[in-house]
Amino acid sequence: MLKLISFYKFVKILNPIDNKLIFKKFLIDNKLKGSIIFSFEGINGSIAGKQSNIELLSNFLKKKFLFDEFDNINECDVDFIPFKKAKIKIKKEVVPLNELFNDNKYKFQNRVEPEDWNKLILSNDVTVVDVRKSFESEIGTFEKAINPKINDFRKFPEYFEKLSSDKDKKIAMFCTGGIRCEKAASYLFKRGFKNVYQLKGGILNYLNKIPSKKSLWNGECFVFDERITVVNNSKIGNYLMCAGCRTPISKKDIQSPKYEKDVSCPKCFDKLTEKQKYRFRMRASQKLNGKLKTNLLHRASV
Repeated sequence: MLKLISFYKFVKILNPIDNKLIFKKFLIDNKLKGSIIFSFEGINGSIAGKQSNIELLSNFLKKKFLFDEFDNINECDVDFIPFKKAKIKIKKEVVPLNELFNDNKYKFQNRVEPEDWNKLILSNDVTVVDVRKSFESEIGTFEKAINPKINDFRKFPEYFEKLSSDKDKKIAMFCTGGIRCEKAASYLFKRGFKNVYQLKGGILNYLNKIPSKKSLWNGECFVFDERITVVNNSKIGNYLMCAGCRTPISKKDIQSPKYEKDVSCPKCFDKLTEKQKYRFRMRASQKLNGKLKTNLLHRASV
């Protein structure tokens, strides 16, 4: 059985770079693919493979960094491994906010379980904010949610300051897997905001636990792997990825005359030069020829 887990743990790591080769080898040896970020403030990763090997990784991380449980972990069954490689990334922060998440006083406050989320966001005195990138919000979001149209997470502190000078205002935040909200909530609590709430485990946790008939989620959830988007119970959604601009495209986009498979979509057609389009066509042709050669060799060897 193949599993995919998305996890994070805020834990101080003195020398993140020391873990790069160790964990890259571990992933390769255990046929696991995906990525793990190591930073001074902790760990963030999405990994897929056999369940038994994922359990080995989980135990190795806990033993190496001396903790008992992840701060959050979302998991689901997958029919294929939606990552091409095993990657280890070293960064200053697991989520860039220009502030390390290291003050225990402000950690993990007001985490709202998926079962209680609907009641919270339907309250008239609650402002619901999507802290993901703008294009993610356009693919799917919660009822009543504001899309701040910010594509750099470092800009969110400025947005919240403009959103409300009233530090008592109720703010409910959500993101894909919970980690961005952890940092944003901590940032706001430290600056005097008193009523900041976050969806525990993010959208992925909500979609896995709340039946579609009771869900206040509209659309699909973008994920950073080859599934592109997911819906309830982590089932694969309907979006594809444009080869030209690497943004998700819908069935409606594919019907556009500006869509060309492996080349462009309505979002990038007018931005790409003819030289770029020609290069993308050549790339697609080379991939197709490579597949044909592989199939011919395979047939010849049978």
